[in-house]
Amino acid sequence: MKNLVDQINAQVEAFQANAAAQVEKGNKAAGTRARKAALELCKLLKEFRKVSVEEAKK
Repeated sequence: MKNLVDQINAQVEAFQANAAAQVEKGNKAAGTRARKAALELCKLLKEFRKVSVEEAKK
């Protein structure tokens, strides 16, 4: 679970950096990277929810 949380934190940082580059500098490629990070973040958060529920049942 710790590994999963670390992956989520890494994706959040990647999203923030790329989203900021798109908004502040108009960098279109950064926008693409931010959207990709957002999709990956959705997957990781769903996995976290699944693992968290399993851990709560123990």
